[in-house]
Amino acid sequence: MPLRIGVLTSGGDAQGMNAAVRSIVRAAIHQDAEVYAIREGWLGAVEGGEHIIRMYWDDVSGILNKGGTVIGTARSAAFRETAGRKQAVRNLIDRGIDRVIVIGGDGSLTGTALLQTEWHQHVAELLSDGAISEVQAETHPCLYVAGLVGSIDNDMVGTDMTIGTDSAMHRITEAIDAISSTAESHQRTFIVEVMGRRCGYLALMSAVAGGADYAFLPEVPPRNGWEDKLVELLGRGRAAGRRDSIVVVAEGAADRDGESITAQRIRGALAERTGDDARITILGHVQRGGRPSAYDRWMATVCGVEAVRQVLMASDGAEPVLVGVRRDAVVALPLLEAVANTQQVGELIASGDYAAAIQTRGPGFRTMIDIYRSITEAQPTVAEGVDGRRMAIMNAGALAPGMNQLARVAVRSGIDLGYEMFAIEGGVPGLVAGHFSQWSWSDVEGMAQTGGADLGTRRYVPKESDLYAMARQLEENRIEALVVMGGFHAYATVALLERERHRYPAFDIPIAVIPASIDNNLPGWPMAVGADTALNTVVDSIDMVRMSASASKRAFIVETMGRGCGFLPLMGGIAGGAEKSYLPELGLNLSDLEEDIAALVDAFEMGRNFYLAVIGEEASEHYTTDVLRRLFEAEGGGMFTVRQAVIGHIQQGGTPSPFDRINATRLAHNALVHLDGQLSAGTTHYSAASRSAEGLFARFRDVTDQMDWDNQRPRDQWWMDLRDVFLQLSRRPGQE
Repeated sequence: MPLRIGVLTSGGDAQGMNAAVRSIVRAAIHQDAEVYAIREGWLGAVEGGEHIIRMYWDDVSGILNKGGTVIGTARSAAFRETAGRKQAVRNLIDRGIDRVIVIGGDGSLTGTALLQTEWHQHVAELLSDGAISEVQAETHPCLYVAGLVGSIDNDMVGTDMTIGTDSAMHRITEAIDAISSTAESHQRTFIVEVMGRRCGYLALMSAVAGGADYAFLPEVPPRNGWEDKLVELLGRGRAAGRRDSIVVVAEGAADRDGESITAQRIRGALAERTGDDARITILGHVQRGGRPSAYDRWMATVCGVEAVRQVLMASDGAEPVLVGVRRDAVVALPLLEAVANTQQVGELIASGDYAAAIQTRGPGFRTMIDIYRSITEAQPTVAEGVDGRRMAIMNAGALAPGMNQLARVAVRSGIDLGYEMFAIEGGVPGLVAGHFSQWSWSDVEGMAQTGGADLGTRRYVPKESDLYAMARQLEENRIEALVVMGGFHAYATVALLERERHRYPAFDIPIAVIPASIDNNLPGWPMAVGADTALNTVVDSIDMVRMSASASKRAFIVETMGRGCGFLPLMGGIAGGAEKSYLPELGLNLSDLEEDIAALVDAFEMGRNFYLAVIGEEASEHYTTDVLRRLFEAEGGGMFTVRQAVIGHIQQGGTPSPFDRINATRLAHNALVHLDGQLSAGTTHYSAASRSAEGLFARFRDVTDQMDWDNQRPRDQWWMDLRDVFLQLSRRPGQE
């Protein structure tokens, strides 16, 4: 008998759960295992019967882009009792299931871990009762468990992100953006309540992404007198020219006496002190709803594949594992330890040890709190600089969503550090021409939500004849440090400046480079600013293409941007549920295309109504999107039609995603702190964003040594490791 895996979703639903279920079913089938859906969570395991059904390949087709969970979820009072768990064991053994993958929050995972420890006892009692046979007892002596965290709160310690969090951030940020528009029109204050009973991640990150003025978090209760502090902060923003005020509060926020800080309480405090009639928006369950984001789709997918691997390789005595992500890499952790650490946060908050609670959340949470304070609480006016020192910022290369947030945070962080901040407008040509302007705190107000690049940018690498003018402009404007934000052209420009420092002393200043490119083709940092927004645009386009083909048998070839880098076509293929992805790194040849066409025809002969291929714009010089369309249609023999969709420059446009706004915030702030450290120490070197041992920024040459300059992409591309995941899920066994 093949190994059998049970999969269930439990507790509150979260966007991306369906992506996890789909990947678990298909990855298990590839491993010759059978998968059974346990409907309605552990309630279905207790009730058994039709609640436990076998899942096949086609059962999970078309669910990747759906919110919620197609196999249902519920909270089960019976499962909390020993008798209920014993009944669940009997029902699972009756179906031959002794491996379970649970997608849920810490409560669901805690109950699952408890069931595993009790399994042997329940088996012995069921055997004694005659409810199971001796063969069944010997065949299923242990329960093997893997857990995936499905929770929009991002409250599990040990994993950087939980399934559903990114999608919830999209819902919240969209709401804050919309509210900001009406608040600005009427010069109003809005109070937005978001979910998060014991975790302030959603409140903190949505405040950062939405450019809010203040955030109340469970982990950081305000000190007595917070009402006056809030009024002062909002007043400073209005004095600087801001027409709207946005306050974000987590539903579990409280003061240091343990009294809840509700939206109504905040509204009352503002009315009492200022007479301001603030409006309240409670987002509620809309945060759980809607289509999952691109991140939640691909992250849940790769974690589901790893969960299958974990339960299939588990042996007697194996402890339950939690499958999550750290720095975009999938990891397996001890489940009980992760749950215990998560529950400890609530205990630390209750005991008043807030510093320890924040520390337990992880260094990223603490860092973002500090960054948020520095860009919202500093005086929004330019005071006397540190000995009149000046820093400048500029864009270089192609446009990337999130460039405005980079500029906003860089300017405010620089002012907070005591520098005069200058913007070089128009990219490298603007530097050559001397287009400098000093920016104040209020000049960058409202830029968090906007796409485009108010600074301007150009795909231009300076020529030899430009160097003298560039050096002269830096000298005349007394620029002592420079931040360059952009893609491949930004890196190429800074590499040239570094080589020419011996000839032009003006270039001998600290320079930090921040990756901003939809192609995600830069070394050192896993996600360039703009890449997540572009990926979401690709996935949204695929969703619309899929709907347009629902009434007929049709194959679509979707072309993404990316030049010589396959990030968008591969990750778009995973998150969009494509059957094939063509990458520049691998190219195309006729023999591979013959196999792909055979698989395409076979799919439609087996009853498929839709087929999707995603191709990078430079995947092949000869086998272009149009050529592929003609080949596919010619070989289809009229069985289906083929259409192409070239997404084009809309991938560079639109409102930046929450991830890109947060990523930009972290990178820009730390770039300014890094440059300030160099100036304070009297050292000079060029730096680039990097996952280095020393911090976020490493020496420029150490980073660019990882660049494949000819192909304009990193030598090591972490997403290429996910190609095996794509291959497992895109074609059913027998179609390779």
